[in-house]
Amino acid sequence: MKKNRVPALVLLLLSLTYTATACASDTTHNEKKPLSAPANNVEEIYCGTTVVDPYRYMENLKDPFVQMWFKSQAEHARSVLENIPGRESLMEKMKDFDSRKSSKVYNLVITDNDRYFYLKRTPSDEIGKLYYRDGYKGDENLLFDPSSLSQNGSMNYVVSNISPADDGSKVAISVAAEGSEDDVVMIMNVDNGKLYPEKIDRCRFASPSWLSDGSAFLYNRLRKSEKHAIDIQKNSTVFLHKVGTDPSLDRKVFSSATNPEMNISPEDIPFVHYDKDSKHLYAFVQNVDRRLTVYYAPASELSNRNIRWESLLKPEDNVHNFAVTEKELYLYTPEKSPNFKLLKTSLLEPDISNAETVIPENPDAVLTSFSLTSKGIYYTLTKNGVEVELFRKEPNSKKAKKLKLPFTAGTARLSAKGFRFPEAWVVISGWSSDYKRYRYDDVSDTFIYETLSSPAEYPEYDDLVVKEVMVRSHDGVTVPLSLIYREGLKKDGTNPLLFYGYGAYGKSLKPFFSPSFLLWTHRGGILAVAHVRGGGELGDAWHKAGMKTTKPNTWKDLISIAEYVIEKKYSSADHIVLNGASAGGILVGKAMTERPDLFAAVIPQVGAMNPLRGEETPNGPVNVPEFGTVKDSVECRALIAMDPYLSIRDGEKYPAAFVTAGINDPRVIAWQPAKFAARLQAATASNRPVLFYTDFRSGHGIGDTKTKRFATLADVLSFAFWQTGHPAFQVEQQ
Repeated sequence: MKKNRVPALVLLLLSLTYTATACASDTTHNEKKPLSAPANNVEEIYCGTTVVDPYRYMENLKDPFVQMWFKSQAEHARSVLENIPGRESLMEKMKDFDSRKSSKVYNLVITDNDRYFYLKRTPSDEIGKLYYRDGYKGDENLLFDPSSLSQNGSMNYVVSNISPADDGSKVAISVAAEGSEDDVVMIMNVDNGKLYPEKIDRCRFASPSWLSDGSAFLYNRLRKSEKHAIDIQKNSTVFLHKVGTDPSLDRKVFSSATNPEMNISPEDIPFVHYDKDSKHLYAFVQNVDRRLTVYYAPASELSNRNIRWESLLKPEDNVHNFAVTEKELYLYTPEKSPNFKLLKTSLLEPDISNAETVIPENPDAVLTSFSLTSKGIYYTLTKNGVEVELFRKEPNSKKAKKLKLPFTAGTARLSAKGFRFPEAWVVISGWSSDYKRYRYDDVSDTFIYETLSSPAEYPEYDDLVVKEVMVRSHDGVTVPLSLIYREGLKKDGTNPLLFYGYGAYGKSLKPFFSPSFLLWTHRGGILAVAHVRGGGELGDAWHKAGMKTTKPNTWKDLISIAEYVIEKKYSSADHIVLNGASAGGILVGKAMTERPDLFAAVIPQVGAMNPLRGEETPNGPVNVPEFGTVKDSVECRALIAMDPYLSIRDGEKYPAAFVTAGINDPRVIAWQPAKFAARLQAATASNRPVLFYTDFRSGHGIGDTKTKRFATLADVLSFAFWQTGHPAFQVEQQ
């Protein structure tokens, strides 16, 4: 759906009751052992500390031995996982759930003239196809099937971004292969369904912004470089492309080269958005810092050889998002308001220090989103990241009205066409409530059901209990914990409990509904979502309390929560599994290495397991604002402290581990989890399995086919059930 905010590009989820055994068996059935990795110590001094790195050589993904080791480990892991009893039954149940919806619609975009563009997947589809219709009730038309790009099934392609022109006559379609996120942008004439001849590659951060007449768009493009080159993301450029022309002729509009006066760092990502209502261009200089750096210029400047940019927002302004009208600038900021507030000032002559407060900070809830419409401002307030309320503030009104949602929701996603239009939509869901989309009608004060996906029933989860609690952490701070389980659960310390956490970038783990993930509860387990510091559940201060030098709070929060569930007899150390992905690898990896006695298993998926070496990866430098840099002595020591790989100790009895990587991953390079797995295999004295699986046809999980997503989740759940002693998942000994 079209957003009325100027987008920030970078800122990139009980049929059987039993008593589990004390611990899962230490060995698997007879089979050929995988290739082991020898240690070859490299000593290096970081910020006055000598760091020993025994698997530095794995950073060369082209090394024949490294490639052989990756493949051997993957084959072994697949053999073990696919021989876990119960795994196939999980897969079958996921397919059953999927078959209950005749269609699933997502990535919806609505143009000003009410043309709907969206991806849709049916039970027979592995990936989403692009459709459009005129209006919510219009006839559906298939525009593009990405599988048409695959020759004999050799490559899997997925549509990663949909960018229609304002009148819906053209649409830029971004596609990527095998989870690489290396997008190729194609352009389609919607009325005749034909593609224009040009294709633009190297568009990893593809979000084309169309000019008002639909003749051209602005986009970011990477330099030509090898796949895993350290500098592949550096010095990218914003171009202007005219539809129907050769991309090699595209004009450079914004970059470190075209704008040296702005001192744009090589790792920063430039992006330019055109806003037709304010008739301005907005140029972003982006990394993972949530504080925006934005320049702007009248759209007429695009006709000049050199655009005369003016500064609009600087990091010290502490603005995390903004929206514009013809003459007004709305600012979403935590400045002196860690739970966020919304300000308003002049667009043409902004005065942020004296801006008017439109929505003040709420001391008990976080302002999490807002949308401008002609009927007023819609916004959401969220408590502890899991309880959401929706409000509407009419134009020129000092008081906002709370709107009664159709059902109690933990997550609400707002969308609107912009300040010129009355429509406002909300998609709501909860841990046990499926996603539903509604349009708010201000005349009748009601929500009108407008969900494009087909409905489905999941009676398996009718008796789910959702318990939200606050747990005291190591320093006295209370941390939100979500517990989801079947009614009638006995708190006798024998329940398998799966922790899911993240704790980075100020990103909140909002309540989501996933019938497949909830299979953990269906088989008798407790799903525990830990809202640790580093996330955004309790506002900007919560994020800052878990980044760089304060990062230890993230895993210490998780350790405290694990101790809580043991104390309350929800589970016990032999039945607790940690699961985190990407930056969540730091969370679960450090919790395990600091307190291996608390957990039965750890499952880091495509995890950042060696952050000290992060700046030596293509995506590492852009993450410095979140984790720190080795160039600063204080931040360097913080990186060493948060590094799970460097925290592994020889001879320690570690939990079982299932570590994954994607060979095409552009976010966390595959050697980070590989080094962690190799080190853990060599160091552990527990004889628990340490599996390392690399997917050679995937990346960070983005763009995977439906069946691959099912298989990935089945691997996680079956391994976790195996290691927590579930009788239906025990590997038979030979």
